[in-house]
Amino acid sequence: MLEPIMYEGGVFKHNLVIELIEDLGGYVLQTNYMQTEVMIQMLCPHEDISMLEDMAKELRAKITRAPLTGTDIIVIAPTLAYHHLPHHACDVAEYMRRFGANTTLIGLARGVGRRIAQISAKERVLVNEHDLAVFALGNFEDCLINKKYVLYKDLDVPCIITGTPELPEPPMYAKDYVGHLGRIAHRLKLEGELDALDRLVETVGKTLDEQRLEISKDPLTTQPARIMKEIKEQIPEINKSLSPAPITLQLMGARVKLSYAQYKEVLENITFEEGVTLREIAKVLPSEVRDYILIRILPKSVTGFVI
Repeated sequence: MLEPIMYEGGVFKHNLVIELIEDLGGYVLQTNYMQTEVMIQMLCPHEDISMLEDMAKELRAKITRAPLTGTDIIVIAPTLAYHHLPHHACDVAEYMRRFGANTTLIGLARGVGRRIAQISAKERVLVNEHDLAVFALGNFEDCLINKKYVLYKDLDVPCIITGTPELPEPPMYAKDYVGHLGRIAHRLKLEGELDALDRLVETVGKTLDEQRLEISKDPLTTQPARIMKEIKEQIPEINKSLSPAPITLQLMGARVKLSYAQYKEVLENITFEEGVTLREIAKVLPSEVRDYILIRILPKSVTGFVI
């Protein structure tokens, strides 16, 4: 099983870490350079983490397990309209990015109001493309418990709810709840607010680990990171994409930021060294995000093999 790891250290000899991960059968997902520092998001085989720890110690670097790495999370506010400010959704999305997640922030078209709040069918399909949804709600306990559940009760992905009051248990249909994150008229920068963001990251990470465990019971035919690697090698156009994350990894696939109409056949014909093509091990679907491509990897129980 591959573990999500974040490496933080100096630029000096960081290429040795990348080579080690590739030699161990892991994958480097993203490398960010910050002057003389580098941050590497990677997937490392669980049994080989000790080797990575030894190298990090030698290079005076730090490695931490980052369960949000390689995941696609959507942060949902009832609205992003300026006359409904303030909201904390931007801070929530940005804070989770620091821990390795790819986040998307949306505001619902009809999400405001206690009685009339609703989520459209198109928005529901969009949310279900992601690994997990975080709903950035408000301050009123009665609204959180008795009204806003209509926004997420029909979603297929786990939903984490945030709000101001502390609740003894999550609202119905929600996977979990994190308090002290409601409508605040400033950036989230005070000690108590940062603690709440840390609790949110911990809660999201725990939920994602539960999903990984569930997936491992019927493993995917291949790793999403391997599909990303093959796309980069066989479709050079992806390297010309102006998007900051041309390939967004998910727990069960990936979103490729190329035109579905133009590149669907090209993606399906990607060939692995085992001799199988992508069309044999995954579904290539249109994404609700622009005209991008959504890849859903089939489990072993469907294909009968793992590569």
